[in-house]
Amino acid sequence: MRSTTSLQVVGITGVGEVCAGDDLARVLVEALHAQRASVVDGDVLAVSSKVVSKARGLTAPLEQREAVIAAQSVRTVAARRTPTGLASVVQSAAGPVMAAAGVDASNVVDGTVLLLPADADAEARALRTALRELTGADVGVVVTDTAGRAWREGQTDFALGVAGVDVLDDLRGELDASGRPMSVTARAIADEVAAAADLVKGKTDGVPAALIRGLGERVRADDGPGARSLLRPASSDWFRLGHVEAVRAAIGAAAVDAPPVVPGTLAERLDRVAQVATAGGPGRCLVKDDGAGPVLRLSAEDAFELGALAQRVLAALWTEDLRGRVERDGEPDGEREALVRAAPAPRP
Repeated sequence: MRSTTSLQVVGITGVGEVCAGDDLARVLVEALHAQRASVVDGDVLAVSSKVVSKARGLTAPLEQREAVIAAQSVRTVAARRTPTGLASVVQSAAGPVMAAAGVDASNVVDGTVLLLPADADAEARALRTALRELTGADVGVVVTDTAGRAWREGQTDFALGVAGVDVLDDLRGELDASGRPMSVTARAIADEVAAAADLVKGKTDGVPAALIRGLGERVRADDGPGARSLLRPASSDWFRLGHVEAVRAAIGAAAVDAPPVVPGTLAERLDRVAQVATAGGPGRCLVKDDGAGPVLRLSAEDAFELGALAQRVLAALWTEDLRGRVERDGEPDGEREALVRAAPAPRP
């Protein structure tokens, strides 16, 4: 299918504050009419998940935020402790992997947080049906949300829910401009629509939706597979855990409390190393000061156990941006002991 060569993206202004129980489709249509616009067949409406959630009344008290995030989380990818609480990246109940399960405290009533709709595709389908009934036009709907991306600074909007719009343009098997067959290219059309719409919606301008014209070939008669079809299952995700969490899981210490954002002193970092190393298997590991600074003293019942503990310590040091040198330290009372001296690890 040829790429679109012309696209019009218009922010829908004058929507105002959306409240629980509001007819969101009617609110959007009336806002369009107020700016002397309307929808026609083949248009796409990109609507912020925030107003969808507000219309559904998906709020919770701010003081319950951490409990709400936990309830909205399927699995934790990475977490860090901050001065104000736990910051986490999780697979959300709504589907995508994102910070805080999408629980949001911005642009909401003071003292509350907003939850994502549990089934954003269903919300998109319902909104599409309501828009058709109000206008007679067959339009596509993309419910958008905002997330960061691995390897990139900043955030961008993506498709949380989709109805009536192609979500993927699978080009695998087709020939590129040089005549070579493509083997991996599959454009995330719905995400590109969401990102384009965000250029006119903004985050602070009170413009929660956009009308996109020129994507008629991407609007389909049926509702389509929805945005959930874009989710990569954890079983095929190369990055299903953060680097610290992956190491901790590998050595059997996944249950240890999340590390802080600010690492702290060397002694504090070594104390966390000791917790992780001993949570992953037998042996004892204590932080001591030998006069030259803090070191780790390891002890175990036999040489094999000591070696295993030393390897867990070396792995745990890596999660604190440290590297270590193991030194044997005698065999008192039949036990085996060693010291581990740590130093900053070079990182690429």
